[in-house]
Amino acid sequence: MIRILSVLLVLAAGPLRAEVDIQEITSPGGITAWLVEEDSIPFTALELRFRGGTSLDEEGKRGAINLMTGLIEEGAGDLTAQEFQATRESLAASFEFDAYDDAVSIGARFLTENRDDAIALLKLALTEPRFDEDAIERVRAQVIAGLRAEDKDPDDIAQETFAFEAFGDHPYGTNESGTLESVATLTRDDLIAAHSNVLARDRVYVSAVGDITPEELGALIDDLLGDLPEAGAPMPEPVPVGIEGGVTVVPFDTPQSSIIFGHEGMERDDDDFFAAFILNTILGGTNFETRLMQEVRVNRGLTYGIYSYLVPKDHAALYLGSVATSNDRVAETIEVIRDEWRRMAEEGVTPDELQTAKTYLTGAYPLRFDGNGPIASILVGMQMQGLPIDYVNTRNDQVMAVTLQDINRVAGELLDPDALHFTVVGQPEEVETTN
Repeated sequence: MIRILSVLLVLAAGPLRAEVDIQEITSPGGITAWLVEEDSIPFTALELRFRGGTSLDEEGKRGAINLMTGLIEEGAGDLTAQEFQATRESLAASFEFDAYDDAVSIGARFLTENRDDAIALLKLALTEPRFDEDAIERVRAQVIAGLRAEDKDPDDIAQETFAFEAFGDHPYGTNESGTLESVATLTRDDLIAAHSNVLARDRVYVSAVGDITPEELGALIDDLLGDLPEAGAPMPEPVPVGIEGGVTVVPFDTPQSSIIFGHEGMERDDDDFFAAFILNTILGGTNFETRLMQEVRVNRGLTYGIYSYLVPKDHAALYLGSVATSNDRVAETIEVIRDEWRRMAEEGVTPDELQTAKTYLTGAYPLRFDGNGPIASILVGMQMQGLPIDYVNTRNDQVMAVTLQDINRVAGELLDPDALHFTVVGQPEEVETTN
């Protein structure tokens, strides 16, 4: 019964727009939330984000917040894990709990007729998780199995190696799930501490889309979140990107090398972010017509796919890319990527490339608003990024406002081919670690 929320696409003198009527409400208890009312179907999507995420793991307890998040609905209050799941299913509700380096994400979907009971059950999970020993061991085993699988995956090894070289002992530099050693030693007390460190009212962001009024949402979030601690653990300090240009080779027995490449990126609140975003769309974004895809795959047949992406985290920013190629063609692939990075930095983009990218980005954006859940997720993400409430309706105008002069200036400032670092996992021929 998940409703597809209608989105009005206005085709006028300008780009397509996603017209969404967003209300900002403040609960009686002082919690801010963004709401899109849609009462034609008795269904609501609720999204919560707690800033900090796995970056708030205590020293020596890496993976505690990830493990804690995996245990939230494994029994709560008087309900065992099995009883909790049975109760949730009887309400036709769904809950999702995820942990990332900058946020713990909680999503809930429920019918209006079951709203009170669904929220009561979610509150129980958030405020009274049991952390039973049998559940801890079961979920711990799942995490450890995942870590062991990652240790055998060249893509995961490349990502973790690059992250450690960039950030060292900062939480960004290590696996958010922890290590085999750290996860094995986590105790129930560690999970209780992790819970209070991250699930606190001073770092929560809330959005809702569906059959609920502002008054109902205000009462709901006060009830749901009112018993959580007022404040959690302090946020980590900003961290410089410590990686330098060069190559790191991690030997791995495979016929194809996995490569992560990149250097320092751009913060999301930078005035030039839209120019950088469009720049990346042209250089190595998700469509098939990017320069990297054309030069590395189409013209030279070095790979099946190559992508680049801006990664503005809360405490640092990266500009990354990924590619895989046969061991005998790694050296050529690295050379071509550096050349394309340099060519765009020095020559910029063409007017046709800019117009094509704008058309693609403004046309694709409204299509993201295809359901209550996706819209709720977009709204809570906007809040975490500090975007204004009218961003949905002005975003495409901001894309269109970027000029050729803007984007070519940013290309010269952001792209640094000499700073590119390539982390290669495999058995590359004629490629060695340089630093």
